[in-house]
Amino acid sequence: MSGKARLLRLSTCLAVLGLLLLPLAAPATAATEVTAAGGPAVRLSSPQAGTGGSVTVSGTGWRAHTLLMLLICGRATPSRGVLGGTNSCANGDGRAVTTDARGAFSRVLPVAEPPVPCPCVVHVATVTGSAAEADAVLDVAGHPVAPLPAADSGGRLAVLSDTRLTGSSGLLTWFGAPPSRSLVFTVGNTGLSAIKDPVFQVGSAHGVFAPQWDDRQWQGTLAPGKKAEVKLPVELSAGAHGDYTVSLKYDGKVLAEQPWGVARPWGVTLFWILLCLVVPAALFRIGMAVVDRMRPHRSGGARHTGSRHTGSGNTGSRHTASRRTGPWRLPRPALRLRLPLPGSRAGADEPPPSTPTLPWFTPDSVPGDPAGRLSAPHTDSPSSPTTPTTKGPT
Repeated sequence: MSGKARLLRLSTCLAVLGLLLLPLAAPATAATEVTAAGGPAVRLSSPQAGTGGSVTVSGTGWRAHTLLMLLICGRATPSRGVLGGTNSCANGDGRAVTTDARGAFSRVLPVAEPPVPCPCVVHVATVTGSAAEADAVLDVAGHPVAPLPAADSGGRLAVLSDTRLTGSSGLLTWFGAPPSRSLVFTVGNTGLSAIKDPVFQVGSAHGVFAPQWDDRQWQGTLAPGKKAEVKLPVELSAGAHGDYTVSLKYDGKVLAEQPWGVARPWGVTLFWILLCLVVPAALFRIGMAVVDRMRPHRSGGARHTGSRHTGSGNTGSRHTASRRTGPWRLPRPALRLRLPLPGSRAGADEPPPSTPTLPWFTPDSVPGDPAGRLSAPHTDSPSSPTTPTTKGPT
């Protein structure tokens, strides 16, 4: 029994010794690891480093192939974040890193003193895509330390639901008018005091460019522990198209982001196509009219004026034939005669038909002969024997 008692006592001592040595066997980086529930994690190779040295920053749980920025910031804790934003960080000594396919990374970061006193952290945040960040405590040797300001006990807003864009584009947007939507989200007051007429900031970013922020004030009062649905207008510039990201910020912190795909204004393209077709056609027509006006015309014939003619069934009228002849036009008859048909009879109310007068160039008439003579008689010949010859004095 004594042997069994000694064995039991020895096993108990070994168990107690193992429990005492367990904290010493844990890795030294465990104290510098910050892991959010279901979020990214950051670890440092050493919790303390001096200016001019370096630490190795590694992380897991990030999105795959995401660009991250590593900064040493003052006036910051993992629970309260970085007070003052990146103005409290050593931006000139920051480093960028891209996560691998599993969302992990490892990067050597030089230690530099931030522009504000410690407590200090290594701040890791995403550069593109949805916002994500994590902090790990770092003691910068030789840098001054100052207590953080007391936490604000007033109201604090938090987004309780996913944001969404509502609305649609009209006909004018198809022709280049500014696209507009409404950003809808639900916020709750997690503070201890009411919030009246909060001012949000709505920004829109295209591609990798930074968002342009505009102030949007919501009219209303939100009591502690209450929630409300907020609608804020969002408008892009005229002719905007492509992939945009709409961001919501309150009190210097980004609360939500929403993608927005804007269609191309095809009406503007159609307008320019029509303009390129109509303008050249109009200029061509104007040019042809000017050329036709300034081109000299050929006079190939004379103007012939006919006389009055009266016939059965119509009254006398003046017929004037004037036609310029040219290589592309056929001459028109200078005079049209309207003769009564054989056997036709004039009405009682119509004047009797008169003998038509032939034009002067008719070959069957001689100027000066009485009407009705179609040829000269042989008696008018100068060689007629019946014509006496007058002789002069001898």
